[in-house]
Amino acid sequence: MSEEILSVDQKSAARLRTRLKIGTWNIWWRYGPWQAREEALLAVLRAEDLDVLCLQEVWQDETEDQAARFGRSLGLHAAYGATTRSHGLGFGNAVLSRWSIAESEAVILPNSPSDNEDGGTRQALRAQIEGPRGPLTVISTHLCWRLFESAWRQAQVRALCELVACQSAPDFPPLVCGDFNAGPTSDEIRMMTGEAAVPVEGLVFNDAWAVAGDGGPGHTWHNTNSFAVGALEPNRRLDYIFVGEARANGAGHVTDCRIIGDGPVGAVFPSDHFGLVAEVLY
Repeated sequence: MSEEILSVDQKSAARLRTRLKIGTWNIWWRYGPWQAREEALLAVLRAEDLDVLCLQEVWQDETEDQAARFGRSLGLHAAYGATTRSHGLGFGNAVLSRWSIAESEAVILPNSPSDNEDGGTRQALRAQIEGPRGPLTVISTHLCWRLFESAWRQAQVRALCELVACQSAPDFPPLVCGDFNAGPTSDEIRMMTGEAAVPVEGLVFNDAWAVAGDGGPGHTWHNTNSFAVGALEPNRRLDYIFVGEARANGAGHVTDCRIIGDGPVGAVFPSDHFGLVAEVLY
């Protein structure tokens, strides 16, 4: 039966019903009471029971990395890429998955002068996941953070999109997650969603919160967080789950998106950022 003669009801019936649950969280390295925070992070993540998890500000010491620790605790496979070292500890991004990770690579992004001064290197960690209904391309990233560095974040977004264009799984849209350090009306975010000129022709992403959030601002940096308030910065949305355009069968359509970790666990907030979780047809 051709697509042209399918009824609306038939097209709807042909669409996927199964879902993938994906999260992203900047977990704030070893800042603050990091051991208590790690337990709080894991408590929240265990309750979420995610299929895929992207993390930023993940530490690595001489014997292990935090991604592997989280993987053991959550029963997930883990890939890690260190962007720099500080006080002898790695600082990087991670992708964790319920399913095996066939390969991963850390790709260097354009570095701002401020990052060079800090000794850091911006990076995207790409993971190819062997999912049960086909392979997944997942990228975890963390863009430069200073408010005046929009031009550098735009350069980093261009590099991200070029990476996605040449490395995506064919049957499911790419998933790009992380701390973009920019609000939804910024040029760098609008480049991702097609509201500004896209870096790669034909490649555009849906912002999961804009598609399926609760209609609120979705702030992931908020002054109710005891670890954020001291920075004297405004409440804003900095963390994103971007999903490429949905396929004809609905694969990649975002059905839900919500904030996690927006309150203390016991006496401690898990991180200075709140996390984000989305459900996507898969």
